[in-house]
Amino acid sequence: MAYDQKAVIAEAESLRRAARDLPAARTASLGQGLALMPLTHALLESVAHGGGGGALGFPRLPEPFAKTVAAWSGGGPVACVEAESFGGVGEQRAVVRDGGAVVLGPLRVEEGEPFPPDGGPVSRALRWLGVVAGPGEDEFSAVGLERHRHGGAWIA
Repeated sequence: MAYDQKAVIAEAESLRRAARDLPAARTASLGQGLALMPLTHALLESVAHGGGGGALGFPRLPEPFAKTVAAWSGGGPVACVEAESFGGVGEQRAVVRDGGAVVLGPLRVEEGEPFPPDGGPVSRALRWLGVVAGPGEDEFSAVGLERHRHGGAWIA
């Protein structure tokens, strides 16, 4: 099954506060007190005003948006994540900021590369945010990220 998600993940209330100032932003609740904000084209454009991409190793993340995320992280850790897969093959990226500074990453696993023993980039970022996985699951499934396979689909 296909999966395509580019999002910001943080503590639910702080992410909802950040979204209030951005008309193009939408949030969805995840497990363990977190929320997800999909990085839609409209959201990135509203913050970036057409600025160039490539911030923090994310090819489509405009530098002005990366600065916005850094500001949000003054209230606690914020993760930027990307995960794309189709038929079990894909790639992941993640970076976590806290207090404005990058504290994890940028992490990257490209198509065809195995995940490191300590988990994929998204699971490692979620772990930094405090997610605890139960027996037989990883952090990705522990918060229910599989429910949000395509960022824009549930916004409409």
